[in-house]
Amino acid sequence: MDYCFLLLSSLHRMRKLLANENFPYKSIFYLRSKGFDVLSIGMDNPSILDSEIMTIAINQERTILTFDRDYGELIFRYGYRPVMGVVYLRLNEYEPHEPGLIVERIICNDEIDLTNALTVLDNSGIRQRRY
Repeated sequence: MDYCFLLLSSLHRMRKLLANENFPYKSIFYLRSKGFDVLSIGMDNPSILDSEIMTIAINQERTILTFDRDYGELIFRYGYRPVMGVVYLRLNEYEPHEPGLIVERIICNDEIDLTNALTVLDNSGIRQRRY
């Protein structure tokens, strides 16, 4: 078991994650292998609306992982407020397992708070907009 998992478990900071349909399966399996609780829309509820995904995230207190930019509009225009946040990945090129590694690193970073924020990850870094 790795240090990050032990640290998160011991501090009761483990987040439940909700992987949007466009989040790679290899990354989902990677995060699950590290002990994360990951609900996969692509496996469990394919083709549901983004608003339904937001409702699941809010009700189950899950952090949304997505490559879909529409979540910013759902938050700032339509008032959805998932407490555990949304992580929007804007990566140009990546291997299917890499988003999982990136998400793990962010969750393990004590300086990054995903709650009540749209967190945008791209090739130049991390930006957050609080709500």
